[in-house]
Amino acid sequence: MIDRRLRVLQAIARHGTVTAAAEVCRLTPSAVSHQMQALARELDVPLLEPVGRNVRLTPAAHTLLEHGETLTAAWEQARADLAAHRAGAVGGTLRFAAFSSAAAVVVPRALEHLRTEHPALRVVLRESEPGRSFDLLAADEADVAVIVATPSIPPASDAAFEQHSLFDEPLDILVGPDHPLVGRRGVVALRDLAGDPWICGNVGRAYHQLVTLACTAAGFAPDIAHYADEWDTGAALVARGFGVALVPRLADLPAHHDTRRIPITTDPVPTRRVIAAVRAGSQDQPTIAAGLDALRHVTETGLPALGRS
Repeated sequence: MIDRRLRVLQAIARHGTVTAAAEVCRLTPSAVSHQMQALARELDVPLLEPVGRNVRLTPAAHTLLEHGETLTAAWEQARADLAAHRAGAVGGTLRFAAFSSAAAVVVPRALEHLRTEHPALRVVLRESEPGRSFDLLAADEADVAVIVATPSIPPASDAAFEQHSLFDEPLDILVGPDHPLVGRRGVVALRDLAGDPWICGNVGRAYHQLVTLACTAAGFAPDIAHYADEWDTGAALVARGFGVALVPRLADLPAHHDTRRIPITTDPVPTRRVIAAVRAGSQDQPTIAAGLDALRHVTETGLPALGRS
């Protein structure tokens, strides 16, 4: 019911370029430009103006976006209100997007809970990076996103989304079997690894941001020797003495790599905050409300590893 071109304009505002917006909207740049020109003609106001090889939004475009966010949230709330007139069990399709660890540990347990509580509900899970998950929400290609909170995601004040805190997850040190920290008794601090080479995710990924922010908080900049986005790759490098890493408490590491996971016992203890995000106004829709309830149930009752050291 909401003009798709508004979603395209929102993508341009979020990502800054027509090319990036085209990618997330699964359109060509020329199609995006054509849609924006057509919308501008219909509204009789300019929406984009050239700045070098890029574009920027006009004041009229910003005004339209403000109304667009209000319209989108109202439409999501209308869908929730209309659902109250439907009889029967919670049904339809509920689409989750989640980053890798949550997609492996948290969301499958939530899907099990939903299968028991709402057998008529069809659930779909898509693994995706946090930034991409917000794009999926905005494009109405996902309903609930489980995301690591990093500086690169939309702020909690973004009117297009509602964000719900789920849990804070400690990060542990991961070292090889011959590392000096293995077997140490007493205090273990992150700054004990300031002189080690580090294995980290690629620049721009959530894991890279987590590691660099944690090390900065501990008073040093990590000497990144290798970049790995998959736990299998990172654990293989750590096991063979090529560096150390930080690993989330819930991450399931491959058993065939000989590594040691060591909890940090003194401040600052690095953690990552895991949130659930939905489109503004949608949280009262029965399927989405059921999904959020299932995530809360799992995080409150099914994640004992968060407290284990």
